[in-house]
Amino acid sequence: MNELVPISTTALWTGRVLSGLVIVFLLFDGAIKLIPLDVVVETSRQLGIPTNLAVTLGVLTLLGTLLYAYPRTSVLGAILLTGYLGGAIYVHVRAGSPLFSHTLFGVYLGILLWGGLYLRDERLRLIFPWRR
Repeated sequence: MNELVPISTTALWTGRVLSGLVIVFLLFDGAIKLIPLDVVVETSRQLGIPTNLAVTLGVLTLLGTLLYAYPRTSVLGAILLTGYLGGAIYVHVRAGSPLFSHTLFGVYLGILLWGGLYLRDERLRLIFPWRR
């Protein structure tokens, strides 16, 4: 039977740093959507997103990020943010955005999000063990 194995200090801190980077970025991204900044309005228009949805998207981003930041709900937050990032990827595909810099940015962020959580949460290591 699988047991919880203690996480090394290096893995724990690497996971915290990765998760921290994701949290800071998403808090910033969610916060600027709550304020009608010109860059948010113009980007929304370019991507075909109704500008009145910016606040809703900002609240969803902040809610998912706060759930992810809190250890007891971090997996739920990661799942919700993964869905949110999937929607962002779709919007960029539909808008014809550049592939590596814009469209796949949600994939990069998702890898950091789940990688950070995997490194700092031993329960995920039980669910998704790496085999040697």
